[in-house]
Amino acid sequence: MRKELLLLLALGLTTTALRAQTAPAPQPDPLLTDWAKLARYASANKALRAPVAGTPRVVLLGNSITDSWPKTDSAFFAGKPYEYIGRGISGQTSPQMLVRFRQDVLELRPAVVAILAGANDVAENTGPYDQHATLNNIQSMVELARANGVRVVLCSVLPAYDFWWRKGLAPAPKIVALNAQIKAYARQKKLVYLDYHSAMADERQGLKVAYAQDGVHPNLAGYRVMEPLLQKAVAEALKQK
Repeated sequence: MRKELLLLLALGLTTTALRAQTAPAPQPDPLLTDWAKLARYASANKALRAPVAGTPRVVLLGNSITDSWPKTDSAFFAGKPYEYIGRGISGQTSPQMLVRFRQDVLELRPAVVAILAGANDVAENTGPYDQHATLNNIQSMVELARANGVRVVLCSVLPAYDFWWRKGLAPAPKIVALNAQIKAYARQKKLVYLDYHSAMADERQGLKVAYAQDGVHPNLAGYRVMEPLLQKAVAEALKQK
């Protein structure tokens, strides 16, 4: 009886070992291995030509609002008077942008970076919202840019009365408060502050219906409001030493 039990145990162990050898290896969670989505623009960055003399390169760093801009109004990204490079990733928060700042901004050798960050922080996409932490991340991006000779345009967060994917967070006053801090920091550091919010907010401090069907993401009309404001802000930034 003892020999039979030992034989069965040996057979069981052998079968388990064989199954382990033939079973597919577990796949890593992409949210853990590429939390900041560094792979998103890796190929495009590598293929990007050097900046052209006389056409200042401007990198737009942001979330889905920046991500959708080149597809919604491709003519704006045609290259005149500036070479706009979109580096937005849908859903991203300021810490994720900070992680990829060197790869997706500095290594592209822009003259100017326009930073539009904070909406998804308020939406708690990667954890509880902390205004101080968000401002710290924005300040770190600014410091990286300035240390590498890149001029900065700090953009206000666009208005939002509610987030359709995370309702009930009452983002409107939080966005107003964050924008006040961004503006104060821009003034303190003598940076160009680009106020999208004032031009696009309705009476509830939400995004005007004419500019966005879902209350968050601009349509073509919304981007057409943003574009001349961006052009003016970039021109101001380029005048700075």
